[in-house]
Amino acid sequence: MGVGIRAAGEDDRELVVRLLDGAFQDDPVSAWVFPGEEYRRATHRRLMAAFTDVVLAEGWIDVTEDGSACALWLSVPAGDASEDAAGSDEADEAVRMREAVDPANRRVEEITRLMTESHPADRAHAYLWMIGVVPGRQGEGLGGALIQHVLDRCDREGLSAYLEASSERSTRLYERLGFAFTGRTLDLPDGPRMWPMWREPATRPASGSPMGLR
Repeated sequence: MGVGIRAAGEDDRELVVRLLDGAFQDDPVSAWVFPGEEYRRATHRRLMAAFTDVVLAEGWIDVTEDGSACALWLSVPAGDASEDAAGSDEADEAVRMREAVDPANRRVEEITRLMTESHPADRAHAYLWMIGVVPGRQGEGLGGALIQHVLDRCDREGLSAYLEASSERSTRLYERLGFAFTGRTLDLPDGPRMWPMWREPATRPASGSPMGLR
């Protein structure tokens, strides 16, 4: 049986935030950003809400019909800003994220900055920012179905895809979907590491075909 997938709208915001909060409570990166279970339970949701708001405004969210899994995507164009201007914008974005989520927590700013700095900027691509599955449904193939839903479109349009895996276990899933480790981990200070992964499209578009997803 196939997995029913639909595009999330503004009315789905609370569903997505709740889903991501539950799915990532025990994630090693979330535990680094919000050390201590009680602190994380109280604060983690605000970061997931901030991520959701960014993607609802600038990208798109796919959710399974039963609301048990979601994927947050951004369509990233090839970089055309100067290095100095881009660096300033990235720093400002990281500061705004910390101030909105947890003003005294420098790790919110640090994770935002490190992920932005490691992001490939020279080629247009679809960026899988986050994918979450409710704990009771993990291992059923829902995440893979959500990703493949977009990768099929990437292949038709000749568009690459990018993500950061937060565990070695998840890299194996992504490898089965055609992603490959870029060769350099993203190591959080005194914390876990992440594995940036890139996927080339299976086909190239005909000349003049539109590029980019939304």
